[in-house]
Amino acid sequence: MSDKDIDAQTERMLTAALGGKTAHEALLDASRAEIADVEGRAAAIARNRERALKLLEALEKQLG
Repeated sequence: MSDKDIDAQTERMLTAALGGKTAHEALLDASRAEIADVEGRAAAIARNRERALKLLEALEKQLG
């Protein structure tokens, strides 16, 4: 295979791996997904904190 053939094949494989998106579009999608994941983790932390506070309150009532 010539270098041009290898380059063309590599380009086709990259395009297929990116689902037809440009590298820039793929990076933007990955960044958006990471932001959503961060927001999801923050929401989970808040829910867990609320649950812990409710549990602590219930324990304090039982102990008296």
